[in-house]
Amino acid sequence: MRTYDDPCGIARALDHVGERWALLIVRELLLGPKRFTDLRAGLPGASQNVLSQRLRELEESGICRRRKLPPPAASQVYELTDRGYELEPVVLALARWGSRAPLRSAKPLSVDALMYALKSTFDPEAAGDFAGRVELRLGEQSFLAAVSGGRLTLRRAEPGATPADVVLRADADTLRALVFTGARLDSGMVEGDRQMAGRFVKLFPRPAI
Repeated sequence: MRTYDDPCGIARALDHVGERWALLIVRELLLGPKRFTDLRAGLPGASQNVLSQRLRELEESGICRRRKLPPPAASQVYELTDRGYELEPVVLALARWGSRAPLRSAKPLSVDALMYALKSTFDPEAAGDFAGRVELRLGEQSFLAAVSGGRLTLRRAEPGATPADVVLRADADTLRALVFTGARLDSGMVEGDRQMAGRFVKLFPRPAI
């Protein structure tokens, strides 16, 4: 592993997560464990060899680990350690800082990247007295967004497993358009409180550049 050979805490942190793709792997794992194939799907720009190398380095640094799921799945997943989860406020702060930079890429966001875009742009003032639970069902993946007291919590969930006031069905590109470009919310996307869904998608204003 390359090192800055600098005693500063910032340099020592970058020794572990400063390599290309390292923090984006952390981003992909913050909402739960993933198989290698899931990580590749979320980070299509990373080659298989580079992704494997970064995962080994993150394991060596105690940031993530491998775990074998019990039968019938019996597949191997990568997950963050407690030390890895300590990076969440760092990733969120970087997302907020980066969201004010000009957008130069036309590529789609991964589902997990979109969830962190929601977390980083959530506006407590716009939320006001909004209180509700919205299930975001994006294909085979589902997330529960709960808003209360001007705060947003967001976690991965099994589809329909957790009670929600409204279910919003869309693919990642459509949800991104709804919340960031004001695209029209079609009634076929909503199951439950349509008014709540309409208000929810307006809680994430794009930050001023």
